[in-house]
Amino acid sequence: MSYELQALIGTRELLTVAAAEVPAARVVPLAQGLAMIPVTSAVLAALQGDGSVRKPRGGAGFGWHSDGFELRLAAWSKAGPIACVEAEYFGGSGTQRAAVWADGAVTLGPLTIGEFEPAPADGTPISHVLRRIGARTEEGRADEFESVGLGRHRSTAGWAESAG
Repeated sequence: MSYELQALIGTRELLTVAAAEVPAARVVPLAQGLAMIPVTSAVLAALQGDGSVRKPRGGAGFGWHSDGFELRLAAWSKAGPIACVEAEYFGGSGTQRAAVWADGAVTLGPLTIGEFEPAPADGTPISHVLRRIGARTEEGRADEFESVGLGRHRSTAGWAESAG
Protein backbone atom coordinates (compact mmCIF):
# COMPACT_ATOMS: atom_id res chain seq x y z
CA MET A 1 0.00 0.00 0.00
CA SER A 2 1.31 3.46 -0.83
CA TYR A 3 1.16 6.81 0.92
CA GLU A 4 2.20 10.11 -0.68
CA LEU A 5 1.80 13.60 0.77
CA GLN A 6 3.05 17.12 0.11
CA ALA A 7 1.35 19.65 2.37
CA LEU A 8 1.51 22.76 4.48
CA ILE A 9 0.18 22.40 8.03
CA GLY A 10 -0.66 25.10 10.54
CA THR A 11 -3.58 26.51 12.46
CA ARG A 12 -6.87 26.77 10.58
CA GLU A 13 -6.81 30.54 10.95
CA LEU A 14 -3.32 30.91 9.50
CA LEU A 15 -3.94 28.60 6.57
CA THR A 16 -7.27 30.25 5.76
CA VAL A 17 -5.43 33.57 5.37
CA ALA A 18 -2.65 31.90 3.33
CA ALA A 19 -5.12 30.10 1.05
CA ALA A 20 -6.88 33.39 0.27
CA GLU A 21 -3.68 34.45 -1.53
CA VAL A 22 -3.52 31.27 -3.64
CA PRO A 23 -6.71 30.58 -5.62
CA ALA A 24 -5.89 26.87 -6.13
CA ALA A 25 -5.29 26.27 -2.40
CA ARG A 26 -7.88 24.44 -0.32
CA VAL A 27 -7.84 24.22 3.47
CA VAL A 28 -8.61 20.81 4.95
CA PRO A 29 -9.38 20.67 8.69
CA LEU A 30 -7.34 18.30 10.84
CA ALA A 31 -7.75 17.49 14.52
CA GLN A 32 -6.44 19.64 17.38
CA GLY A 33 -7.20 22.98 15.68
CA LEU A 34 -4.81 22.32 12.83
CA ALA A 35 -5.44 22.24 9.11
CA MET A 36 -3.54 21.51 5.93
CA ILE A 37 -3.19 22.85 2.44
CA PRO A 38 -2.45 19.90 0.14
CA VAL A 39 0.33 21.07 -2.20
CA THR A 40 -1.10 19.92 -5.52
CA SER A 41 0.55 20.78 -8.84
CA ALA A 42 -1.83 23.76 -9.18
CA VAL A 43 -0.93 25.09 -5.73
CA LEU A 44 2.74 24.53 -6.36
CA ALA A 45 2.59 26.37 -9.69
CA ALA A 46 0.85 29.33 -8.03
CA LEU A 47 3.41 29.46 -5.22
CA GLN A 48 6.48 29.20 -7.42
CA GLY A 49 6.29 32.70 -8.75
CA ASP A 50 7.86 32.37 -12.19
CA GLY A 51 7.08 28.64 -12.33
CA SER A 52 10.62 27.34 -12.20
CA VAL A 53 11.74 24.93 -9.51
CA ARG A 54 15.18 25.75 -8.18
CA LYS A 55 17.18 24.38 -5.32
CA PRO A 56 16.61 26.84 -2.47
CA ARG A 57 19.60 28.65 -1.09
CA GLY A 58 19.77 28.23 2.65
CA GLY A 59 16.19 27.03 2.84
CA ALA A 60 14.76 23.75 3.95
CA GLY A 61 16.09 21.68 1.06
CA PHE A 62 12.84 20.43 -0.41
CA GLY A 63 13.53 19.66 -4.07
CA TRP A 64 10.13 20.94 -5.21
CA HIS A 65 10.40 24.35 -3.55
CA SER A 66 11.25 27.41 -5.53
CA ASP A 67 12.59 30.61 -4.08
CA GLY A 68 9.11 32.14 -4.43
CA PHE A 69 7.54 29.26 -2.50
CA GLU A 70 9.94 29.72 0.40
CA LEU A 71 9.39 33.48 0.42
CA ARG A 72 5.65 32.89 0.83
CA LEU A 73 6.24 30.41 3.67
CA ALA A 74 8.52 32.91 5.38
CA ALA A 75 5.94 35.69 5.05
CA TRP A 76 3.04 33.55 6.31
CA SER A 77 5.12 32.26 9.23
CA LYS A 78 5.33 35.76 10.67
CA ALA A 79 1.70 35.25 11.75
CA GLY A 80 2.35 31.79 13.22
CA PRO A 81 4.34 28.62 12.67
CA ILE A 82 3.73 26.69 9.48
CA ALA A 83 5.06 23.22 8.68
CA CYS A 84 5.94 21.86 5.30
CA VAL A 85 5.79 18.07 5.10
CA GLU A 86 6.36 15.42 2.48
CA ALA A 87 6.13 11.67 2.69
CA GLU A 88 6.34 8.89 0.15
CA TYR A 89 5.93 5.25 1.14
CA PHE A 90 5.30 2.06 -0.76
CA GLY A 91 5.22 -1.40 0.73
CA GLY A 92 6.36 -0.21 4.15
CA SER A 93 9.50 1.66 3.08
CA GLY A 94 9.88 5.24 2.03
CA THR A 95 10.94 8.73 2.96
CA GLN A 96 9.78 11.69 5.04
CA ARG A 97 10.97 15.26 5.16
CA ALA A 98 9.57 18.06 7.29
CA ALA A 99 10.44 21.57 8.41
CA VAL A 100 8.85 24.44 10.34
CA TRP A 101 8.93 28.12 9.44
CA ALA A 102 8.26 30.63 12.22
CA ASP A 103 8.95 34.35 12.50
CA GLY A 104 10.00 34.45 8.85
CA ALA A 105 12.65 31.72 8.89
CA VAL A 106 13.17 27.96 9.08
CA THR A 107 13.23 27.17 12.80
CA LEU A 108 13.20 23.36 12.69
CA GLY A 109 14.60 21.12 10.03
CA PRO A 110 14.69 19.96 7.53
CA LEU A 111 14.30 16.65 9.30
CA THR A 112 14.59 13.63 7.03
CA ILE A 113 14.21 9.86 7.14
CA GLY A 114 15.55 8.11 4.07
CA GLU A 115 14.35 4.90 2.54
CA PHE A 116 15.01 1.88 4.77
CA GLU A 117 16.12 4.07 7.70
CA PRO A 118 14.37 3.25 10.98
CA ALA A 119 12.22 5.91 12.59
CA PRO A 120 13.95 7.56 15.55
CA ALA A 121 12.65 6.58 18.98
CA ASP A 122 11.47 10.16 19.56
CA GLY A 123 9.35 10.22 16.39
CA THR A 124 9.34 10.74 12.66
CA PRO A 125 10.11 14.08 11.00
CA ILE A 126 6.41 14.78 10.49
CA SER A 127 5.59 14.01 14.13
CA HIS A 128 8.43 16.32 15.23
CA VAL A 129 7.13 19.29 13.25
CA LEU A 130 3.55 18.61 14.32
CA ARG A 131 4.74 18.67 17.93
CA ARG A 132 6.52 21.98 17.30
CA ILE A 133 3.33 23.60 15.97
CA GLY A 134 1.23 22.39 18.91
CA ALA A 135 0.00 18.85 18.17
CA ARG A 136 0.00 16.29 20.95
CA THR A 137 -0.27 12.51 20.95
CA GLU A 138 -3.74 11.54 22.12
CA GLU A 139 -4.43 8.53 24.28
CA GLY A 140 -4.71 5.40 22.17
CA ARG A 141 -2.87 6.98 19.22
CA ALA A 142 0.64 6.02 18.11
CA ASP A 143 1.95 9.54 17.54
CA GLU A 144 1.09 13.12 16.50
CA PHE A 145 0.73 12.03 12.84
CA GLU A 146 -2.08 9.68 13.79
CA SER A 147 -3.53 12.03 16.43
CA VAL A 148 -4.18 14.87 13.97
CA GLY A 149 -5.61 12.46 11.38
CA LEU A 150 -2.94 12.40 8.66
CA GLY A 151 -3.76 8.77 7.89
CA ARG A 152 -7.27 9.66 6.71
CA HIS A 153 -6.21 9.83 3.04
CA ARG A 154 -3.36 8.10 1.22
CA SER A 155 -2.37 10.84 -1.24
CA THR A 156 -2.08 14.58 -1.73
CA ALA A 157 -4.79 14.30 -4.40
CA GLY A 158 -7.07 12.48 -1.95
CA TRP A 159 -6.61 15.25 0.59
CA ALA A 160 -7.31 17.92 -2.04
CA GLU A 161 -10.50 16.14 -3.14
CA SER A 162 -11.70 15.95 0.47
CA ALA A 163 -11.60 19.76 0.66
CA GLY A 164 -14.55 19.92 -1.68
